[in-house]
Amino acid sequence: MSFYVGMILEETTDIEASSEEVYRFFEEMEDNYERWHPDHITFRWTEGEGLEQGAEAYFEERIAGKVQKKTVTFVEVAPDRYMEFKPTSLLVGLLMPQISFTIDPRSDNCEFTQRIKVRTGPIGARLNKREFDAVRTHMHEEGENLKRILESENRVPPGKNP
Repeated sequence: MSFYVGMILEETTDIEASSEEVYRFFEEMEDNYERWHPDHITFRWTEGEGLEQGAEAYFEERIAGKVQKKTVTFVEVAPDRYMEFKPTSLLVGLLMPQISFTIDPRSDNCEFTQRIKVRTGPIGARLNKREFDAVRTHMHEEGENLKRILESENRVPPGKNP
């Protein structure tokens, strides 16, 4: 039996692209990280061969004006469907034990869902409301930017046949 106390920050975006195209974006994260969001600073694989269980990645991003530096380990990877990772730092992991991306294929598009589990109670949620709101905004912008990037890459120019 699993018991979790805290909250889940969640953002879902419908993207007119295949689940394979969304997944490929993340496979090529070293090239895509900075164009994914203007507040993304750097991304690099530190262990492993990219998206695979046990791989580690280091990234920096700016949220609410503060630079966040994290190293994460990928704990589950299902190609074209799911990626789950957790911070390698024990302290960060206590507060934020899991981050995941789910790609759900639909008939002509897919649904991309980001989830961040946060260990906090109601008082902590209230005290950190501004920071959590900034993370929610960042996640929403990431979803919309991913949608814009992938849909513009998939668009067929006028007069051209697919």
